[in-house]
Amino acid sequence: MKRKLIQIILSAFLFLVTLFLKNDQEFLKNSLFILSYLLVGLEILKKSFRNIIRGKLFDENFLMAVATIGAFGIGEFEEAVSVMLFYQIGELFQAYAVNKSRKSIASLMNICPNYANVYRSSKLVRLQPDDVKVGEIIAVLPGEKVPLDGTVVEGDSMVDTKALTGESVPRHIEVGDSILSGCINQEGMLKVKVEKEYEDSTVSKILELVENASSRKAKSENFITKFAKIYTPIVVFVALFLATIPPIIMESVTFGDWIYRALSFLVVSCPCALVISIPLSFFGGIGACSRIGVLVKGSNYLEKMAKVKILVCDKTGTLTEGVFEVQEVISEIEQEEVMMYAAHAEYFSNHPIALSIKKQYGKEIDSSIVSETKEVVGEGVIATVQGKQVLIGNEKLMKSHGVSFLPNEKVGTIVYVALDGRFLGSIQIADQIKEDTYVAIPSLRKNGIENIIMLTGDKEEIAREVSQKVNIDEYYANLLPHEKVNKVEEFMQRKKEGEMLLFVGDGINDAPVLAIADIGISMGAIGSDVAIEASDLVLMTDELSKIAHTMQIAKKTIRIVRENIFFAIFIKVGILVLSACGISSMWEAVFADVGVSILAILNAFRIVRIKK
Repeated sequence: MKRKLIQIILSAFLFLVTLFLKNDQEFLKNSLFILSYLLVGLEILKKSFRNIIRGKLFDENFLMAVATIGAFGIGEFEEAVSVMLFYQIGELFQAYAVNKSRKSIASLMNICPNYANVYRSSKLVRLQPDDVKVGEIIAVLPGEKVPLDGTVVEGDSMVDTKALTGESVPRHIEVGDSILSGCINQEGMLKVKVEKEYEDSTVSKILELVENASSRKAKSENFITKFAKIYTPIVVFVALFLATIPPIIMESVTFGDWIYRALSFLVVSCPCALVISIPLSFFGGIGACSRIGVLVKGSNYLEKMAKVKILVCDKTGTLTEGVFEVQEVISEIEQEEVMMYAAHAEYFSNHPIALSIKKQYGKEIDSSIVSETKEVVGEGVIATVQGKQVLIGNEKLMKSHGVSFLPNEKVGTIVYVALDGRFLGSIQIADQIKEDTYVAIPSLRKNGIENIIMLTGDKEEIAREVSQKVNIDEYYANLLPHEKVNKVEEFMQRKKEGEMLLFVGDGINDAPVLAIADIGISMGAIGSDVAIEASDLVLMTDELSKIAHTMQIAKKTIRIVRENIFFAIFIKVGILVLSACGISSMWEAVFADVGVSILAILNAFRIVRIKK
């Protein structure tokens, strides 16, 4: 860009100098015009020549070369230079706009780590990330990027996840927490056990998604590509007709006059505004999405997002946290005593319910007082704690051991606790609804979603409560993975023509549904690799509210694309007619070509300034 800017400045300076030279200095004047032209036009001439050799005859480089050389041929030196000069100014604007809109996407490349500190033979060795194996321990020092996905086994620190999630607030990481590649360690040293190879890591997947995004074109982009291939040869032959036929069949007209008209026609016919601004608009939209932590795999999906009317979503991990937590303990004795026996009885279990009980207890468990445990499938656990028999499980376990208990009708998973045949109390465990869900649902409706549907494999009563709390239109419970697919296929059949159905999920069982929906969105931070692979968009922050913002960006992108198409075609057709009739000069042709391109590019540039 710097080199092009210097060339434009020098060319413009020489061009202005020639305008002040006297008419009797014709040789010097023409020499400076040619030098000024070559400074900005030589690159276009080379591209045009190379493309002709490769069989790509009809493109904007060919049009500009023919029009300006033709202008020199009929003695219009001044206009030949000005056309090329203004064209290159337009190209400079384009390059600036592309670089600006690429920044948010290109910044993702900076998350790619250059090395990993690996413990081998008790020594710390620096290796390439793709040379590290699963299960090895790596050290991440303060200020370094995390090279691979893993679990923290030693240390705690604050990590910057902005490059991955778009969130500026650092996250606290401690032993047992998962950590994603691409994050930046801000404080203490962390030892991390590698869980995934580099090619399967988060940072590698993100880069792959970004690299492949441009290969999936929207309908508007495909239209412009096809349009340019048909349109360009037509205008070349029309210009050739204008330059030759009228002077032959009409009296008192000169070839020079009609060649000038034909050249003006060629200059204005160049479809630069369409060819440049449409892909740039979509590219800007994808960049705007990436800045808020939403990865879009192609501009065609951005176009579809503007038409979404039905949203179908999973419950666990999408609307809810996906983590079981103790909600309430009901007991006639001290709750702490109930939790003590429950936590010790569940000491050896890794079931999510057992983990939530131990987490709620919050104290160190003395395994020496637990003498034996027995798991009863479908009922619960029988354990001996401090020499006493502890029963912890569902109603079946209580009934099978003849324990008289007080039923708990609360929604969620209910765990009953008994000690030596005496009922102690019940523990209500449930999945928490995300705070973001309460914000997301109204926001989605404001942005055009007409029907929100929840699919879950959970119980009917749990599904009903979540649906009522967050204002879901329809819900379907107790569904197996293949039944979710059947439901989505049913919804696809009943939607209106032109409407899009969006599915949001996070688990492996959601992958088939993500694939068959018009648009599939997966949760990037907690979602499975299979779900992320099958989806079209990825929410790096797992926030449903980001979908509404993405829809805003998509709608603004499509609106700007349509504005550019209408504006460019309307102006060009008008100037083409004027050029063919000899009413407009090559200066009007310059405005129609370069001016329209610059205005379309500036209009496309508005996308990156979208606000929530």
